[in-house]
Amino acid sequence: MNRLDRITAILIQLQSRKVVKAQDIADRFDISLRTVYRDVRSLEEAGIPIIGEAGVGYSIMDGYKLPPVMFTQQEATALLTAEKLVNKLTDKATAEEYKNAMYKIRAVLRGQEKGMLEDIENVIQVYKHNLLGSPGYMYEILKSISDKKAVLIQYYANYTEQLSERMVEPVGLYYIGHHWHLVGWCRLRNDYRDFRLDRIQNLKNTDIAFTQKKMSLKDYMDDYLNRNKLNEVVVMFNKRTAQMITEQKFYHGFSNEQVQGDKVRMTFLAGSLYYFATWLVSFGKEVTVVSPLALKEHIAELVEELRVHYS
Repeated sequence: MNRLDRITAILIQLQSRKVVKAQDIADRFDISLRTVYRDVRSLEEAGIPIIGEAGVGYSIMDGYKLPPVMFTQQEATALLTAEKLVNKLTDKATAEEYKNAMYKIRAVLRGQEKGMLEDIENVIQVYKHNLLGSPGYMYEILKSISDKKAVLIQYYANYTEQLSERMVEPVGLYYIGHHWHLVGWCRLRNDYRDFRLDRIQNLKNTDIAFTQKKMSLKDYMDDYLNRNKLNEVVVMFNKRTAQMITEQKFYHGFSNEQVQGDKVRMTFLAGSLYYFATWLVSFGKEVTVVSPLALKEHIAELVEELRVHYS
């Protein structure tokens, strides 16, 4: 990226947030802080009203607006792809608002970019695998987090098969295993709880304020992993088998994969090595366990039990 493109990108970054730290700019463009200071000074000399406060960061004076942003073909394509994902993997309200935002974005695209989006719009499809329907109340939850106001939910707990009413102070949302989850402080249980959005039967925003809890979403997830003592599992599948388990792997704690010749090395975070072993046994010689040793021992025990059972 040349300096002119970088300075333009920095200006857009400054417009995107109330305050931007110099270190954040340096990390994004892999440049030194001295270069950041020099680029910001160039923007100031060009007449951009930038406010810099030591130890805080940079901000642009209220009221200053950029002219319409021009998107590259790659950026326009990324936005279209994101639209497809938002439409299928979020709730109806969020998808509709994103669609409205895309109309505004398309309005400022050049003719060439508009034509490209029209050509590729129907060649990108996202199919969701969620038998329990779409999540709801995403916007309401995010608004409650911003306003620091509790939400009142009716929640169906699968393990008790009962519907209960909870006053929840939302912390954040995360997506895993084809489901959206709400993490929040439950006043009924007086503790942090994880609620699947598709099991929330009703949600109402309230005027009941709450103070920000010490635990962030990241803190909660880190604590969850520590409490549940997830085991890192590394296995090698042949390519043909790996192509067959595109959906299954996400139900078993899939983390990442790397293609190595005619093999695919997959890493999982498994809660129970025994149950993970029962899944791997079904693949026979098509899979090889790299680590941990305890998983190999579980598989050997299962195979021996099957031998005895069928002999």
